Amino acid sequence: MEIRTTGYGHPDAEKLTAEVQQEYVRRYGDVDVTAMHPDHFDPPDGLFVVAYLDDEPVACGGWRAKDGDGVGLLDGDAELKRMYVVPAARGRGLARAVLRHLEVTAEQAGRTRLVLESGTEQPEALALYASEGYLPITKFGVYRDHPQSVCLGKAVRA
Repeated sequence: MEIRTTGYGHPDAEKLTAEVQQEYVRRYGDVDVTAMHPDHFDPPDGLFVVAYLDDEPVACGGWRAKDGDGVGLLDGDAELKRMYVVPAARGRGLARAVLRHLEVTAEQAGRTRLVLESGTEQPEALALYASEGYLPITKFGVYRDHPQSVCLGKAVRA
C-alpha cells in the first residue's frame, strides 16, 4: 500500500468521498451534511490522503485544524474526516495505516488532539478507534444532538 497526499479536491479523493457519502446513506438514510471544502485540508492546517493498492485508490482520510469552539472542541484539535476503505479492500489494515499516518502528520503540524464524529451504525469504525486509544469526548459538530452520534478523541502530543 502507498499513501499519497492528494488533497481533498483530487479526483481519486472525490471518488472515494462520494462512495463514503453513499455508505452514510445506506447506514443512516442520508449523506453527512457537515460543511466540507477542499481548502479545509490544505497544509499546514489540514491534510487529505488516498491509499493505493496496485495504483488503484482504495482508502482515504484526512484531518483539518479545529480550535476551541466552546462546544467540545479545544485549541489544538484536528478533526478526522472521511475515513473510508472500499469494500473489496477491507480487513487488510488499510484504515489503521491511514489513521496512524494522519495521527503522525497532525502531530507534526502542531496539533495536540485528534477528534472525530462517527455513529452507532459504524461499529467497525468505532472498534478501530477504540483499539487505537480513542475515548469518548464532549459531542461537537452538526450532529452533536443526534442520538446516533459518537464523538471520540485522542491526544497526539503531550
